[in-house]
Amino acid sequence: MRLEARAQPSGAMALLSPLLALAITVVIGTGLFWLLGKDPVRGLSMFFWEPIRTPYALTELGVKATPLVLCALGLVVCFRANVWNIGAEGQLLAGAMAAGAVALLATPANGAWMLAPVLVAGVLGGMFWASITAVLRDRANANEILVSLMLVYVAQLLLAYLVHGPLKDPLGYNFPQSRLFVREVLMPRLVPGSRLHLGALLALVAVPFVAVYLFRSFPGYKLQVGGLAPMAARYAGFSSRAALWQAMLLSGALAGLAGAIEAVGPLGQLTPYVSSGYGFAAIIVAFVGRLHPVGVVFAGLLMSMFYIGGELAQSRMGLPNALTGVFQGVLLIALLASDTLINHRWRWR
Repeated sequence: MRLEARAQPSGAMALLSPLLALAITVVIGTGLFWLLGKDPVRGLSMFFWEPIRTPYALTELGVKATPLVLCALGLVVCFRANVWNIGAEGQLLAGAMAAGAVALLATPANGAWMLAPVLVAGVLGGMFWASITAVLRDRANANEILVSLMLVYVAQLLLAYLVHGPLKDPLGYNFPQSRLFVREVLMPRLVPGSRLHLGALLALVAVPFVAVYLFRSFPGYKLQVGGLAPMAARYAGFSSRAALWQAMLLSGALAGLAGAIEAVGPLGQLTPYVSSGYGFAAIIVAFVGRLHPVGVVFAGLLMSMFYIGGELAQSRMGLPNALTGVFQGVLLIALLASDTLINHRWRWR
């Protein structure tokens, strides 16, 4: 058996590759549950059935998917521009810190109109954090992969400093957290009795916005040409610097918005655990979604099932929470392997 290059990329395999990767993930997950001495059927049901079994479970799925979709949309723009932004996690945390600082200024009297400034602060915080990578790539030709990744840990340490110091709740029994935001500045709930909030609608609104920008606008066209064919873009007079800044700032804005929504949405305060690794998981979401805004929505829901399933497997079956990361990693590796069949086919001899 050998791999043979196709004359043309297979459109069918481009569509089937994510499904094949999911099937491989299920098979490997079954083996993992068996090796851990757990019922594979019950284990898989925690990941693929329990998160959608009830209406309340579906609302929780939306809560988890919101930051994943927003971060992944920004990464889609970057990756299509051949800008390898791996630091969406840091940009999310920067947005959460900026939004949280503004939210702490809100009172019951002014909280009703403070929500918009809080979200804008989150967007600006994410853009500022992304601009650090853009400046170093633009001016010093630094590798954006390393710079954006290292800035994640800077953001984590900065957040830990703030909740242990300047923004720490003086009445919080010495826990590393800010005081609770006033109720008036929190994201409005969409479904009574659930945690699903207005941020889910904002994420859905961002999907057509990014799609139009990428596929129906001249700036998006220039950005993609620069990513696919840098020499052709240079010959056409397209600026690679402009593409870099557009991609990084838009990605930082969406990740910062995700951080702001997390802070004033389900959390209602700043803690060291604003993010559960959403910025890193969004990389997988972007690729599973085929670097397309609509595909990102479905991939984000799938990744949310992994998050919720990991929590349920931990509480109900006594499995380690790291199983969530295992499923995410297996899905990404399986997808990369399956994508080989887009440009190659198996030949049997």
